[in-house]
Amino acid sequence: MRTTLRRAAAMAFAGVIAVVVATGTAQAKPADTWAGCPYGAVCIYPQNQNPAVSPSHIYWTYGAHNLSNQVGNHWVLNNQYDGAVVELCLSYNANDCTSSIAAEHGEYRDLTPVNSLHLRPHYN
Repeated sequence: MRTTLRRAAAMAFAGVIAVVVATGTAQAKPADTWAGCPYGAVCIYPQNQNPAVSPSHIYWTYGAHNLSNQVGNHWVLNNQYDGAVVELCLSYNANDCTSSIAAEHGEYRDLTPVNSLHLRPHYN
């Protein structure tokens, strides 16, 4: 009888461990979201939203991203990884890029003269 109880207890304990392991894996968090900006993205926040709380625009892909109606001060957060950069450009289609924001950094910028963003990987 005791052997049967021990086996049952061992099986129940093993079942609990399996559930904990499965639950822990399913609930694992992705890398850090920063002020509502998902990890791997570049985010622009509404005009004069200071501090940055909820982005109005989220960009995921490398390349040029044209802006419209982005005037005044906005937070621009670069929550990309591996040294990826976002460049702020005066012309559309990522031309006349005058400044950049490094990965995992943000700046409060006047976007009035900025007409596009250029997301690119870090070049060695």
